[in-house]
Amino acid sequence: MMRTRPLKVALLGCGVVGSEVARIMTTHADDLAARIGAPVELAGVAVRRPDRVREGIDKDLVTTDATALVKRGDLDVVVEVIGGIEPARTLITTAFEHGASVVSANKALLAQDGAALHATAEEHGKDLYYEAAVAGAIPLIRPLRESLAGDKINRVMGIVNGTTNFILDKMDSTGAGYQEALDEATALGYAEADPTADVEGFDAAAKAAILAGIAFHTRVRLDDVYREGMAEVTASDFASAKEMGCTIKLLAICERAADGESVTARVHPAMIPLSHPLASVREAYNAVFVESEAAGQLMFYGPGAGGAPTASAVLGDLVAVCRNKLAGATGPGESAYTRLPVSPMGEVVTRYHISLDVADKPGVLAQVATVFAEHGVSIDTVRQSGKDGEASLVVVTHRAADAALTGTVDALRKLDTVRGVASIMRVEGE
Repeated sequence: MMRTRPLKVALLGCGVVGSEVARIMTTHADDLAARIGAPVELAGVAVRRPDRVREGIDKDLVTTDATALVKRGDLDVVVEVIGGIEPARTLITTAFEHGASVVSANKALLAQDGAALHATAEEHGKDLYYEAAVAGAIPLIRPLRESLAGDKINRVMGIVNGTTNFILDKMDSTGAGYQEALDEATALGYAEADPTADVEGFDAAAKAAILAGIAFHTRVRLDDVYREGMAEVTASDFASAKEMGCTIKLLAICERAADGESVTARVHPAMIPLSHPLASVREAYNAVFVESEAAGQLMFYGPGAGGAPTASAVLGDLVAVCRNKLAGATGPGESAYTRLPVSPMGEVVTRYHISLDVADKPGVLAQVATVFAEHGVSIDTVRQSGKDGEASLVVVTHRAADAALTGTVDALRKLDTVRGVASIMRVEGE
């Protein structure tokens, strides 16, 4: 039997995502009520610009006083889609204190202060759901913390930023340079006027912190995630990748150490074999590849951003939180019982593709090979080409620790026969 008294929902933010949440709540009201077991009512919308026309939203619901809205005391759920650290953090905490559960899409805040927010939610017996914070419409958070809760996850690797994937895909498919591909992404609306958060990996790093924390049942903050941007990726890097049967993606990689005693989380460009499922992810799509002991290999794929896709994830959380409210229960909170340390990047082991500009004369290859051997880095393949006294030397290593590779490159730069290090690229997915 359906409850007739509606569950009251407040919306913090009414931009691209918030307006879609409000629209779906209105147009799908009957379906949402049937799925929840009670109607949901939009009780208030906090915005910065109240005079802006918002189609389908009663202007009497609009307010600029977000604090007063979350302090009302009669709200069941607060949906936060304003982003940033403050005032979002204070508003979410205040919502818990005044009896409301929270649905958020705020990856930056969750990556920085997720533990504190979970603790406050638990203290007040409320839910904190955030499916929309990672990979937009793709169901990922709930499968990791619920569907795979009985399994042991060893690795999560994915493309979690649509802007960067669009840029790299264009560089790969058309031969465009980085700036040319970025300009196209900006013109099409995939990249912001200031694309720093995307192309320098900050956005993906926040998502990696969230994913690692859930996957490995430990606390991983944004500061724990190694981050490397993609502005230095060139057309020649893609040419080298193709010669190896690879392409290049900006990857978020979260791994459990082989001994199970630590984890790592990192974001950086990497070559990935064309045979790997992530290599075929095109345009602005996202995909996350999960490896677990019992389930094996799983892949989650779909649109990772945009108003309607992200709103879909928000509404999924809203339905779950409202169901919990009616049942007098709460869903899963933070799981950090393993307390595993996060290892520094220097301990990460992977393969490397190094391109060197060298003098074209006898003995150069032997000198370079000696440096690799002295630093304990094993060479898999070498390719050399050149003329007129200058040459290019491409070395692909077997798996080696990042610290060992760094020492190797530093030593190579000191050789008289090495003119420069053209590029260094990690090789993943093998």
